[in-house]
Amino acid sequence: MAKNYNKLAKEIIEHVGGEHNVEQLQHCVTRLRFYLKDESKADTEYLKNLAGIVTVIEASGQYQVVIGNEVGEVYEAILNISNIDGEHTVSGEHKQGKRKLLDKFIDLISSIFQPFIVLLSATGMIKGIVALLGVFGLDETNSGFYAVLNAVGDGFFQFLPVVIALTAAKKFRMNIYSALAIAFALVYPSLSDITAGQPLYTLFAGTHFSADVFTTFLGIPVLLPPGGYYSTVIPVILAIWFGAKVERGFKKIIPTVIHSFLTPFFTVLVTATMAILFIGPIATWSADLIGLVFMGIYKLSPVIFGALVGGLWQLLVMFGLHWGLAPIGILQISEQGFTPILSNSGSASFGVLGVLLALIIKNKTKKVRDIGIPATIASIFGVTEPGIYGLLLPMKKPFVVALISSAIGGAYTGFFDVVVYRIGGFGIFTLTNYITDDGQLTMNFWHRVISFILVTLIAFVIQMFMKTPQLDTSIEKSEEKNKKQLAGNSELEKTRKQEIIASPLDGKLKNLSEIEDKTFASGAMGKGIVIVPDEDMICAPANATVSMIAKTGHAISLTTGLGTEILIHIGLNTVELKGKGFEKLVRKGDKVLAGQPLIHFDLAKIKQMGYSLDIPVVVTNANDATEIVFSEESHVEHGDYLFTAMK
Repeated sequence: MAKNYNKLAKEIIEHVGGEHNVEQLQHCVTRLRFYLKDESKADTEYLKNLAGIVTVIEASGQYQVVIGNEVGEVYEAILNISNIDGEHTVSGEHKQGKRKLLDKFIDLISSIFQPFIVLLSATGMIKGIVALLGVFGLDETNSGFYAVLNAVGDGFFQFLPVVIALTAAKKFRMNIYSALAIAFALVYPSLSDITAGQPLYTLFAGTHFSADVFTTFLGIPVLLPPGGYYSTVIPVILAIWFGAKVERGFKKIIPTVIHSFLTPFFTVLVTATMAILFIGPIATWSADLIGLVFMGIYKLSPVIFGALVGGLWQLLVMFGLHWGLAPIGILQISEQGFTPILSNSGSASFGVLGVLLALIIKNKTKKVRDIGIPATIASIFGVTEPGIYGLLLPMKKPFVVALISSAIGGAYTGFFDVVVYRIGGFGIFTLTNYITDDGQLTMNFWHRVISFILVTLIAFVIQMFMKTPQLDTSIEKSEEKNKKQLAGNSELEKTRKQEIIASPLDGKLKNLSEIEDKTFASGAMGKGIVIVPDEDMICAPANATVSMIAKTGHAISLTTGLGTEILIHIGLNTVELKGKGFEKLVRKGDKVLAGQPLIHFDLAKIKQMGYSLDIPVVVTNANDATEIVFSEESHVEHGDYLFTAMK
């Protein structure tokens, strides 16, 4: 029988400060990664001591709740019992502005790569199997089995820009289909045909950035990297970022009645053309420059570089900083077919493995065994968090031993110039990544095997000769205390309901009492808040039923599943427009989902006609709620937290 994770999910939601405190939620292999509006509202000590949670880490703007191998199930449970969205940012740029530049960069890379990094790893493992088949002399010319598996493994990586366009569009709030159209243009098969024949001339001849020009577009040279934009990373990210801004610009100037098809038309036309002519070449040159600098440091001292990456990799992962190196490794593989970056990090899990083996041999306590044995097995396959957070960090010195051993492994791979040819798998499953694409088991492969064994042995021996550490038992005492607290919280949960309502559109917030309409301002219609719009689309703020929509389209009422009645009134006295400038997209009685478009309105026309653009969002049955808490932000975007109704 499948385990029920709803109870743990409820506890996590409550003790990170509630749904309204969550801006964004992602997860990786072992941890939930929350972006919170206010981390001070989270009860970190409570969560650390909660059964089912390994530990909590606060770093790089992320509030990380480490679960272990069951993180996927807990993540799904959170999404199922709450209004937290696991893909889109629930709150906007106001929080981004408060983060440090490094935090913003880590957030950007994480948001784009995390949704598909596991699948990238999985297809990389398939490519590893293909490489292994090559060892036995199989290739596409003599084996259909090889040819099919090669397509299965390489297809995802080949069209990686399309996948990145999808996640980048969600991050930059762009229409995903327009983003996909731009990515498809970059990887269009015959685009690379323009580099055939004799070049017209060469740009930057004699430099590292030398580029042959084979054709022009209205006199502008069309430049493509070798092999086109297949498997590239940076060009498509910049293209979608640029495209999102272009799309928002056209939305503001194109009339509502025709923007549904003209906005994507101009967005794709302008962005895809700019991406091929300018963004792609500039991104390629920038990537080349980064690669030159990075490889310059590596060539200066591969041993020192390898020791630093190998020794610090676990720390980088803990704080989410490894996302700054991983894309460079992916970029190098796509451009030159290999990378030394990810090979230096490969020893990290085996340093943990060696220490864990020593601990479960020397420490006879049940708790160490219960944590250590499954953590040891997990570390063989590259999942180290259970061991690190369950034993090594609480014991302190064993964690240092693991880092030192991994640093030695990194120095070893740096000394012998060990590289990876593909990305895929964790732990021992990465071994196939060191086989050449033509299936050769070179010393590159065997040095990787030796380094795994070497790191494990060094960590094991050092830990065996050290004093046997004891696990802090205060956690067990805290768990007993929490059992009583959990019972109380469970009873409270039965008697309390709360509903999170999102903003129906982008705009500035102001108090209901500030508007000119006395009926709304006095609270006679109910408690609410006012949005001064930045855009022309009203979207559903929650899953609900349309209980009323004005014939003129200027107002709509919704009733949520918990019975909260919400009135959204577009402008003041706009009933006088008699429907001009309003387009109804739903009817009374329709069931709508959060984020679903409800009404288009011509923002410019309403303003031109002299009507106030204030949009009251009011709970008309506010007396049925025990409390309504409104957002204190000055600006919101569509989908941001707006208010909570508690019953």
